Amino acid sequence: MSDPRAYPQRPFLAVSAAILRDGKILIVRRARMPALHLYTLPGGVVEAGETLAEAAAREVREETALEIEPVALAGHREAIVRDAQGRVERHFVILCYAARWLSGEPVLNEEIDDARWVDPAELSGLRTTEGLAEIVAAAIARLAPA
Repeated sequence: MSDPRAYPQRPFLAVSAAILRDGKILIVRRARMPALHLYTLPGGVVEAGETLAEAAAREVREETALEIEPVALAGHREAIVRDAQGRVERHFVILCYAARWLSGEPVLNEEIDDARWVDPAELSGLRTTEGLAEIVAAAIARLAPA
């Protein structure tokens, strides 16, 4: 069965969530390509008929078993992967939400092989997706009391 997200005709819209709990952020390590063994934020593709906030909450629930409250957009990232011939193999536009943890503990599955709550300063010592520390900083700023 071929991967419907490989060699797309247009970008896929995705969401992620920078989830804050007691001053720490949840990061997950991907167990599949294209981000294999990289720490990142939980998330995935938006489904037709979903709002972005609904998609973020659903994807986090599916990936980690956590319940969250998406609060505000914290920024975006573009993930574009090219093959050896320069063709676009993957293209995702990812809108990242700043979110509050409501309940649950992370559960590992076939998509993620590690999940941990970290102090944002610890991100610099880990292999992460590009721009993770910056998007986490923006999310923390969005969640700060006014």
